[in-house]
Amino acid sequence: MKLDILAFGAHPDDVELGCSATIAKEISLGKKVGIVDLTRGELGTRGSAELRDIEAAKAAQILGVQVRENLGFADGFFVNDKEHQLEIIKMIRKYRPEIVLCNAIDDRHIDHPKGSKVVSDSCFLSGLVKIETELDGVKQDKWRPKVVYHYIQWKNIEPDFVVDVTGFMDKKIDSVMAYSSQFFDPSSKEPETPITSKNFTESVEYRAKDLGRLIGVDYAEGFTTERYVAVENLSKLK
Repeated sequence: MKLDILAFGAHPDDVELGCSATIAKEISLGKKVGIVDLTRGELGTRGSAELRDIEAAKAAQILGVQVRENLGFADGFFVNDKEHQLEIIKMIRKYRPEIVLCNAIDDRHIDHPKGSKVVSDSCFLSGLVKIETELDGVKQDKWRPKVVYHYIQWKNIEPDFVVDVTGFMDKKIDSVMAYSSQFFDPSSKEPETPITSKNFTESVEYRAKDLGRLIGVDYAEGFTTERYVAVENLSKLK
């Protein structure tokens, strides 16, 4: 299956929090989108890896993605080395996306910049013909995505561009709240974390509102790039 966009997240819920409105919009435009989670989020304070599997599947169904896979890397302890890069390369070559979305380049959680770097490096390495991989006993062809974009997470990183996601915020919120064990629940008896506050849940919407305000729309999601973004001509600017 060839995908137009492949979104990576260090943990289940990273993609939903970072760029799910953009994903929902692209799917509405006929694009094929998939998600690959690097870990099962087993170190999360609330819930369990098994519960996170269920929540991730529910979120994927809400968004309407073509496929969702989990590489089973060690939450908190995966590293950017050959072993991990090769597993990511297999996913890139399997789905041959034109665009890869991945974690923020810098963030509060140490797995986010690690995930950002290992996916970015793997996108480059995936285009090298002398790196040989097999999947299900079949040799894979090289493939390098055209672009890699990094979504924004906990920290307020200044975006290089923003996507108008007006009309798709409800789907984003629904996909985020599929991870009900992770977020604000006044009846929960589990320990509090920085993402279990009501403020954090509300920030999902008010950040999108603020980015939207800056471009004159209701909602937007921001991304950083690894190279200049080209426009066909000035009239194509929003």
